[in-house]
Amino acid sequence: MSTPSKRRKKNDHQASSQPVRGLDFFFGKQRGKEEVKREHPAVASGTASSGTSGEQASGDVGEEELSDEQLARKLQAEWDRQDRVERHGESKAPTVDEESHTEAEKEPPDKHEMEAAEEQSLEPEPSSEDKPAPTPPSNAFSALGMKNTLSLQSATAEEDTTSYNLPFDQSPLTFDPQKYLPDLKHQWAAEGGAATYALLTHCFVLVNSTQSRIKIVDTLVNLIRTIIEGDPDSLLPAVWLATNSISPPYIDVELGLGGSAISKALKKVCGLDNAALKTLYNKHGDAGDVAFEAKKKQSMTLRKPKPLTINGVYQALHQIANAKGQGSQEAKQRIVERLVQDARGAEESRYIVRTLVQHLRIGAVKTTMLIALSRAFLLSRPPSADFETRPQADLVKLSKQDLAEVYSRGEELVKASFARRPNYNDLVPTLLEIGISDELIIRCGLALHIPLRPMLGGITRDLGDMLTKLQGRDFSCEYKYDGQRAQVHCDEQGKVTIFSRHLEVMTDKYPDLVALVPKIRGEGVSSFIIEGEVVAIDRESGELKPFQILANRARKDVVIQSVKVDVCLFAFDLMYLNGEELLNRPFRERRSLLRSLFVELPHHFTWVKSIDATSMDFETVSDFFKQATDIKCEGIMVKVLDNMMNPELQRDMDLNDVGEDAAPVAKPPPPAKSKKKATAKTRGKPIGAPSAADDDGVDERKGGRRKALLSTYEPDKRLDSWLKVKKDYNATADTIDLIPVGGWHGSGRKNAWWSPILLACRNEENGTLEVVTKCISGFTDAFYKANKEKYGQDGPNTISRPSYVEYSGTPAVWFEPQEVWEMAFADITLSPTYTAAIGLVSEERGLSLRFPRFLKVREDKSIEEASTNDFLAGLYRKQEMRAPAPGGKVGVDEDVEIEGE
Repeated sequence: MSTPSKRRKKNDHQASSQPVRGLDFFFGKQRGKEEVKREHPAVASGTASSGTSGEQASGDVGEEELSDEQLARKLQAEWDRQDRVERHGESKAPTVDEESHTEAEKEPPDKHEMEAAEEQSLEPEPSSEDKPAPTPPSNAFSALGMKNTLSLQSATAEEDTTSYNLPFDQSPLTFDPQKYLPDLKHQWAAEGGAATYALLTHCFVLVNSTQSRIKIVDTLVNLIRTIIEGDPDSLLPAVWLATNSISPPYIDVELGLGGSAISKALKKVCGLDNAALKTLYNKHGDAGDVAFEAKKKQSMTLRKPKPLTINGVYQALHQIANAKGQGSQEAKQRIVERLVQDARGAEESRYIVRTLVQHLRIGAVKTTMLIALSRAFLLSRPPSADFETRPQADLVKLSKQDLAEVYSRGEELVKASFARRPNYNDLVPTLLEIGISDELIIRCGLALHIPLRPMLGGITRDLGDMLTKLQGRDFSCEYKYDGQRAQVHCDEQGKVTIFSRHLEVMTDKYPDLVALVPKIRGEGVSSFIIEGEVVAIDRESGELKPFQILANRARKDVVIQSVKVDVCLFAFDLMYLNGEELLNRPFRERRSLLRSLFVELPHHFTWVKSIDATSMDFETVSDFFKQATDIKCEGIMVKVLDNMMNPELQRDMDLNDVGEDAAPVAKPPPPAKSKKKATAKTRGKPIGAPSAADDDGVDERKGGRRKALLSTYEPDKRLDSWLKVKKDYNATADTIDLIPVGGWHGSGRKNAWWSPILLACRNEENGTLEVVTKCISGFTDAFYKANKEKYGQDGPNTISRPSYVEYSGTPAVWFEPQEVWEMAFADITLSPTYTAAIGLVSEERGLSLRFPRFLKVREDKSIEEASTNDFLAGLYRKQEMRAPAPGGKVGVDEDVEIEGE
């Protein structure tokens, strides 16, 4: 611990003539005095009575009886007096203030004095002209209040009990923010009226303590309402922080923090050494939980924590992300340390650190936040706004079904707006201004160079299941190509932006596609948004190459002249044309515009291969599916062409199913007006999640035999109007038996379970297990729950890192190998990550599974009967034998491994 005389050097700094004194100097005087007392008791007694400052004996209690903390405080006071002498040239004769200290120091401080000293703030010392006459201090440690003086403060002082006592988990129909806002605003006044981070932390704690989706939504609704009515400026930062991000995916804002930054901050702020930090991490496995435990054990700090605000934390994260160039890592480290230090209490520390590592683990996903926003703005508005809200008293009187209908309209508006423009920076300010209104979807509608969330396809077991779902419909079957899904935007000035299915910018990755756009734009086309599949291709022969070739292409700063992997864009949809949205047009019309207004360039830009069929054309569809799988396509995509059913097919269906007197299928009303009670298919979904009937717009109880599947483009929805038929869903496809050996914490609602799960095959030669893949598909909620109970952390079926498992990664938990799972998959690929069967197919790479899917637990097999690496290599060779001859086309999947669903 250095003395106050060792100060920051400035240009006008004048070095002190006195030597720098450390603790050894003061303890040396103390030891010397003790020796004098032992050898010359009388002299020591006389010395004590002389009252020399800093060396007098404690009257009733000897210095050897002082605790470390009391002694440190006493030394601090001594340093403060010496510092004043150096700065102001004071004489060594004690002042009135110092004499008061001398008298007070005869007795060690009691508990109340210590608490009073801890609560003093660091105020600047007044100038000599304005300095009032010295008055006796209230306790022996008033010197601790001096500016730039190291002092001991409570690490958990003044916890925000007001925020932590809010009943956010009440029903929003009974929770009234105005009841609690006066106390909150009084507390926020010290921070300029800004909502404190403790409010957000309290919400996180409540959300994390329940698995009930209703409770999670209610808690978020009440938090949002409190901020809307109390501090609207903090709502946008609160939404970003609660969704575990600070910007949308298409804006490149990354924190760029490594684990070392968090470790350094915890060690410095909480006083941990490497061994203690490692012990905590090995025990808890989560950086936030480590921070929680470290903060609980910390009783004192050198600086009194300054309450964090929601907006302050959000701005600090942006400062971290924007720190660039030389010295940026040091700047980031200082901000991280300040955030950890200012976190008041263990829970704030937990969630600050989880935010920094971008793994919040509260189980609140995007859909939940959108539902909460819609309900909150239905009940509350900012003080400056005048849009209409619904009185709680009116909503309380409604039945559950009627209340759900009231909620659903706002939820669909908010979700549809966010799907078209997925940026809270656009959505939240608009909600604060106009609330839940039809204008919302106009002001947050489709825009060029802002990606919309893609429509997704439902999954079917096989062709028979698909034809059953689309009975009576006209549809298009398309090849699923083995590439990367791309959304291409082009404006009137010719600016082109390309986005991935996860809304990340890929423009720099495909400069050759950017250069291609002017050539494919037909006459009269000024602006557009096209969706398609980017596939690696041989320019000369037109042969399509697998995704692994495309993955070898550089991601950033690609120059056209250096491109070694040529690509072709296979377009399949058109969502925007010449300033007009086409989302509500039928697929048949959108496809017609795409193929008539754009210019096909062989091996550069073309359409997906497709055929039109009906549910009666089983043989045609089956042959098309076989063609796709024979050339290594994943299968086919099947898309409804029209909103209405084919009348002839409908008549045939009614005759076959229920006779000629069957009631006709009702015309589908607008989706917003659909209403349907929860069924077995919808029960268990998050509140507000669209059911199949909601999406189709038909109530099956009112005469309709079949659902009217809409052929419109529905961003961010997975509907049966688009269906995937993959070869790995076919019961005759190859499967493999693997051993689960580890797992990670899931995200969103799966955060309480293990997902993904790590799987391995056997190596018979050396007895090891070789990791093959991670799996997140095919599991039910019931299975997840049972699996977590079986492999509970620190339970009997979990182990420390096993030496017999070959894997370079580190799961959150390792499983004791004891069961075999049957797995389906799309393809077997060479992998630089997984080492299974390395040397059997490739000397440098192992084998992995693409799109693995859990089928069942093989209770009839022991782990000694699990599949081997030889078996895996045999499946790979079998797959290669089915590869097309030169000039044939290898198919592609719209779900690539790095962008899987």
